[in-house]
Amino acid sequence: MENPVNTAPMSSPTAKALLHGDSTHSQLMGEVLFSHYGRGTLVVVRLLGLPSPGFFGFHIHEKGNCSTGGDVPFAQAGSHYDPHGVPHPWHAGDLPPILSLSDGVALMAVYTDRFQPTDIIGRSVVIHGMPDDLLSQPAGNSGARIACGVIQAV
Repeated sequence: MENPVNTAPMSSPTAKALLHGDSTHSQLMGEVLFSHYGRGTLVVVRLLGLPSPGFFGFHIHEKGNCSTGGDVPFAQAGSHYDPHGVPHPWHAGDLPPILSLSDGVALMAVYTDRFQPTDIIGRSVVIHGMPDDLLSQPAGNSGARIACGVIQAV
């Protein structure tokens, strides 16, 4: 019997973002890798230097600008990536929160069928200082942007 699900093996990463923290979180760094998988994307996150144990908001933002100038770090990254004009938490860029352990380390892998890696090249990944409440509009009330990385083709 043939398996109806696309069982093609995962490809090598197609895109990646190298994250860096704002001036208050200068020790925060990591990477996010994006690989084609099945009908969607496997997202793999590795972070060091998160400020405390707990959950942190994690989103793809519409613009690939991680400049830190101005009153709000990474404000130039824009809003959540939302090509279909749907409410939060149904934006294509809305991803599950990241869990940090007591030593500020986080590792996560998640599958999404909301975008392909090539759809997000040139956009950014943003880590927020609080968990996404998955309810508040327009972006989940996940607090300040504490880290950002531009998504680039590999």
